[in-house]
Amino acid sequence: MSLSGALSSAISALNSQSQALAMISDNIANSQTTGYKTNSALFESLVTSSSSTSSYSSGGVTTSARANISQQGLLTTTTNATDIAIQGNGFFPVTTALTGGSTLYTRSGAFSIDSSGYLVSNGAYLLGWRTDASGAIVGSTGSDGLVPIDTSIAATSGSATAKTTIAANLPADATTGTTFTSSMSVYDSLGTANTVQITWDKTADNTWTASFGNPTLSSDSSTATGTTSGSISITFNSDGSLASTSPSPATISISGWTDGAADSTVTMDLGTVGKTDGLSQYASGATTPAVDVTSIASDGLAYGKLSSVAVGDNGTVNATYSNGQTIAIYKIPVATFTAPDGLQAKSDGLYAATAASGSAVVQTSGTNGAGTIYGSELESSATDTNTEFSSMISAQQAYSAASQVITAVNKMFDTLISAVR
Repeated sequence: MSLSGALSSAISALNSQSQALAMISDNIANSQTTGYKTNSALFESLVTSSSSTSSYSSGGVTTSARANISQQGLLTTTTNATDIAIQGNGFFPVTTALTGGSTLYTRSGAFSIDSSGYLVSNGAYLLGWRTDASGAIVGSTGSDGLVPIDTSIAATSGSATAKTTIAANLPADATTGTTFTSSMSVYDSLGTANTVQITWDKTADNTWTASFGNPTLSSDSSTATGTTSGSISITFNSDGSLASTSPSPATISISGWTDGAADSTVTMDLGTVGKTDGLSQYASGATTPAVDVTSIASDGLAYGKLSSVAVGDNGTVNATYSNGQTIAIYKIPVATFTAPDGLQAKSDGLYAATAASGSAVVQTSGTNGAGTIYGSELESSATDTNTEFSSMISAQQAYSAASQVITAVNKMFDTLISAVR
């Protein structure tokens, strides 16, 4: 019956517009939610098989939700060093538990460090690849190499001295047999600061020997901390430039560190042969000649505690220590999907992979079609309130029109019943 069909069609319109309004409501409610992606209503007509040229049987309308997950939101700068955002395609992989958790994906990069040192957002742990200090990924670069990012894994730092660079002038007018002293700093592998005394002994014209004392604590010169072995013979050209060192390269060794540190081998950079960029030998012109030290610089670092963690624009998680050292500890990947709009939406801005979306492929930031990670930025909600208000007005008008159809059908039924009576 046509009136029944009209009523059914109007009811389906009310239901469809109600669902559309619910989606609009969600979009507006999440207009300030980081990384939120809108949903939009898709309307489809329902057609019955009983319609013909002489009679019409209404089918009505149905609606379905389309998730606009691949929408790009505006990136905004924040003051949080662990906030991250993706410009382009992809998601951050996270896990729901440290062990045995499900791997999910998100565009919400508002991560913070929890009490155990992990980078988390809404209870989900950010996954990443472990790196060496220079940022190179250690181990597998696939999904099987991802682990929860634990910033406390490198809570302290310190490194042994491997090279000492000396720039100084040894006085050519010193008499043979004269000795001079200077000192250099040396760190052992545990970050303890030590001092080693250098004795410069002029053994002949244009010839010197550098010998090295046993290390002592920099904070207490009376406390010996190890045993030094090795000396260096140095010769100069007649123009005062460096001629040679023996051994070459010049090295010394320190063993038996009293704090249990590993044995050290220190390369002594005394300059370029034939030049005066390191050691040189010129007359001092002084009544009492002396070694004129321009600089003595050793690498290595003292013991330091973790002071801050920040994510760089390439997705590298950097740790900075109280000794001034900054090293890379993790690399954050970007997970991409063949059909990202096919992901299953979950609460807290999380998504799960489905057969429709395909499996995740993890890439480094900005490679192979993956988006670029930016630190200290967040992706704003993709909601455009102007568009949503416009859609809301349209839905309201369509809903009112459908309700008018129901009112008209009701009156027509009343008329029909009155006629029967």
